[in-house]
Amino acid sequence: MSRLKDKVAIVTGGAQGIGEATVRAFIAEGASVVLTDLNEKKGVELVKELGQNAFFIKHDVSNTEDWERVISQTEAQFGYVNVLVNNAGIFGPVAKVVDLDKKDYLNAININQNSVFYGMKYTVPSMLNAGKGSIVNLSSMAGIAAVNGFPSVAYVSAKFAVRGMSKAVAVEYADNNIRVNSVHPGFIKTPMSAAAFTEDDVMKELASKYVPLKRWSEASEVASLNVFLASDESAYITGTELIIDGGVTAS
Repeated sequence: MSRLKDKVAIVTGGAQGIGEATVRAFIAEGASVVLTDLNEKKGVELVKELGQNAFFIKHDVSNTEDWERVISQTEAQFGYVNVLVNNAGIFGPVAKVVDLDKKDYLNAININQNSVFYGMKYTVPSMLNAGKGSIVNLSSMAGIAAVNGFPSVAYVSAKFAVRGMSKAVAVEYADNNIRVNSVHPGFIKTPMSAAAFTEDDVMKELASKYVPLKRWSEASEVASLNVFLASDESAYITGTELIIDGGVTAS
């Protein structure tokens, strides 16, 4: 298949979860992919498996110097960037506002929100040189509505910000044919969710209670949406949010 043929993509947090699934889907559709992650072992192993169209860079998404290096190395390896998937993030901390430590709050904002700003800031110039581009910013259903029972003001505020930033940059660069959209997953089976919810019975209970479709999503289902947004099939879609949550925010 070749829906992403000749496209150069960067996927942050690309060594596991939604990021890994997205990398695999992009490679299958013909893209050249730079996957970045702090987990060097998994990143290197994945590149060895996927072959010459995949390239790994160890990357702290909250570090601007790292972003500059990622763009430089991507252009040297594959050329100008056509697609950016800002996927890296953390779930915690889970605490009500009065119990939330300032340091933990700012850390969550830095990783989940500021990293998306940095990604767009340092990737857009490469996309301008490429002539067009698509940015996919991973938010969450928590960027649409706070879910009762999951008190995490740090996570929710960051994911709402990602949604807003996506709209702002979409408007700023529409004349340059650079599209920006946010993706809002719900309950997804990933290493991050597995760490937060360690018992299968708990996960089933959450799905039964909150999800109209009564199940958790697979990472590959989110990856399929990312492929669509990265491809020219979505050429008229920009500045919007695409929700993939099994109906949670509709009910």
